[in-house]
Amino acid sequence: MIFKAATLMLPSSSARVNGITVQRFTIYEFTSVLDYLTTEIATSKQKKFSLVTFVDTPGLVDGDMKYPFDVNKSILWLGDLADLIFVFFDPIGQALCKRTLNLVEKLNEKHADRMRFYLSKADEAGHESDRQRVMMQIVQELCKRPGLNRTGFDMPTIYVPSMNQKGSRCANQIEEVCKDIEKTINQTVQNTLNALERDCNQISQIVEEKLREDSFQAKRNLKARLRGVCYSLLGMLLPLLLLATFLISTSHAALHSLLGEELMLTIDLYLGTISGVWQKVPAEYSNYVIGGFMLLALFMLAIAKFTSRTRPTLTRKQKRGLQDVSDYVQNVVKNKKQTLYGEYLRQSVADQDL
Repeated sequence: MIFKAATLMLPSSSARVNGITVQRFTIYEFTSVLDYLTTEIATSKQKKFSLVTFVDTPGLVDGDMKYPFDVNKSILWLGDLADLIFVFFDPIGQALCKRTLNLVEKLNEKHADRMRFYLSKADEAGHESDRQRVMMQIVQELCKRPGLNRTGFDMPTIYVPSMNQKGSRCANQIEEVCKDIEKTINQTVQNTLNALERDCNQISQIVEEKLREDSFQAKRNLKARLRGVCYSLLGMLLPLLLLATFLISTSHAALHSLLGEELMLTIDLYLGTISGVWQKVPAEYSNYVIGGFMLLALFMLAIAKFTSRTRPTLTRKQKRGLQDVSDYVQNVVKNKKQTLYGEYLRQSVADQDL
């Protein structure tokens, strides 16, 4: 983003600098900004220009100057998106208005590492002594503000050379600006490719964790079902056991004639002890005992229903889909890192440099 600390300039402009066709376009804030937005596209590949988007913001002035949008908020919003923020100080107007410096200070609070300060139009600042005086005045004004008073402050002198312009003795450090842009592009591309690899690994880890969690949940559901079956059997066997022992103790002779001696001996062997308990229970309390056993059986069935609850798990199709995603990310997307880097080189290197 180019933050022009100068007077308001609406017309777009272009110039050719060191093989780069520098295009400017003005952008304003949010909804209303669209009415004032103009764009220009250059096809040059010099200096990785095809990978650069310049956003030229309007200069700010004090006084009663009004904008048809919130220009301060627009520039702060753009500052959050830009990789580099260039602040151009014009030596003619010196652009040291309070409104400009307030905005530069706010940008510096959040994006000090992205900020770059330049003395633009340095060839129009007069002799070397005049340029030094202008730069000292600008630096003094900046250092008065705590947010801008920092060590290692640097403000190179730059200007756009003209073919009709006689040689200027002013040092033009615009090539350093180009190198800084190229360095930022390379770092951004490398960080993006590294982020691609990290994201691929993270996706695979998430899929693996999801499948591992699903496997654990499936085992947990199996245990829950087994507990439910056990409690259900207890809940159903108790009434049957109660009925069998009650009949043995009260109708032993009738069962003997009905089932036969051999079968009755087997029943007596296993249930005789329990059926003997019924004989010790007074007749008037039999109904209470039967009711208690029935309540116990219902309680067991309720526990069975509660403990057999399961949690949802992935279907086979879903698990297969997740595994396919992980395989695709690792075997296809991740391997495109080198391909993308090669494509980046093809887009950013000019034909004559190949």
